[in-house]
Amino acid sequence: MLAYTIRRILMLIPVLIGMSIVTFAIIHFIPGNPARVILGDQATATAIANLEAQLGLDQPPYIQYFHYVFDLLKGDLGTSLRTNTPIAAEIWPRLAATIELTVFAMIFAIVVGVNAGIISAWKQNSIFDYTAMIIALIGVSMPIFWLGLMQQWIFAQELGWLPAFGRGNPRDPVETTTHLYVIDTIINGRFDQLWTSIKHLVLPGIALGTIPMAIIARMTRSSMLEILRSDYIRTIEAKGSRTLSVIYRHGFKNAVIPVLTVAGLQTGSLLGGAILTETIFSWPGVGRYVYEAIGTRDYPVIQSGILVIAFMFVIINLIVDLLYSYIDPRIKY
Repeated sequence: MLAYTIRRILMLIPVLIGMSIVTFAIIHFIPGNPARVILGDQATATAIANLEAQLGLDQPPYIQYFHYVFDLLKGDLGTSLRTNTPIAAEIWPRLAATIELTVFAMIFAIVVGVNAGIISAWKQNSIFDYTAMIIALIGVSMPIFWLGLMQQWIFAQELGWLPAFGRGNPRDPVETTTHLYVIDTIINGRFDQLWTSIKHLVLPGIALGTIPMAIIARMTRSSMLEILRSDYIRTIEAKGSRTLSVIYRHGFKNAVIPVLTVAGLQTGSLLGGAILTETIFSWPGVGRYVYEAIGTRDYPVIQSGILVIAFMFVIINLIVDLLYSYIDPRIKY
């Protein structure tokens, strides 16, 4: 297990190098001049040339790349062209917001999807099976932006059960409500505000987790149907016990690998694919941060946002690979 873990971590080195090259190249191939964005369209050629020299944009691309990597190793993600603020100071709170939203969405997706898939396989061709799979099909097909708007209309506007937007008190600016974040309320012992924080998380979390929930439910059902036809399950049935608890204890353990794969891929996708959800619900995450940077052509923010999301995706894949060998010791490097 230790050797497998070390090998998997060492394999991350070329992946991270390639990832940095790709993000650096993509941003530098985008049409437009960052110096002109900062100074405006009325800037003179001399002023633009001076600013390019100050930012190092007049150097060859490979020199710029080495400076970029050196700064990354120091934890420096650059400076935002729009706010003139270090990107690291802006992106880490937003990354915490995105991770919080993603974790809630995946908890919802896994709990609902896995249980729906197991019961559908256990009650194959029943009303529950047909209903669950129809809901899963609708969940996969439903656009997130439409679902989010419907949730806001029904649960926030009509029923008034849940807040429609933000990560804290809707009367406060979204970026200033750090005292109402779920993780902060738990760490600081502010349990009086915990329920308020969770309520702000419910609608965007369900909207973001609907598609993964549907995919996990379908994958769980498919895997469990294969397991339920295996010999050892038939032996358990021959002994007169085919209760749901036995299926959970013996069947799902052997069906969990493909479900784990799908859950890991969906978690990584949610980190990068939460732009629509964060925009609709005014959630101050990395996706919304990058979206706003694209609108203002803030190239360093776009580059850093893509890099952080890609890095998180790689880390999630590493965790999933390590869980493989923990769940099934037969898996080798």
